[in-house]
Amino acid sequence: MTDRRLWSYKEIAAHIRVQPDTVRSYRKHGLLPPPDHVESGKPFWYAETVRAWVASRPGNRGRTRD
Repeated sequence: MTDRRLWSYKEIAAHIRVQPDTVRSYRKHGLLPPPDHVESGKPFWYAETVRAWVASRPGNRGRTRD
């Protein structure tokens, strides 16, 4: 089954163990995938999108959180 939960900057930050401002900076610099959903101007990503992005990040070294 696919994980269709939507994550904000806060959930992404907790998943990769950084501050939400760091995730915002990643997006500003084009390092995050495009949001899966935007509501009231706020971006959200599916958990599966974030997990795929984390797995493909340079320097990931196979780290996982879940």
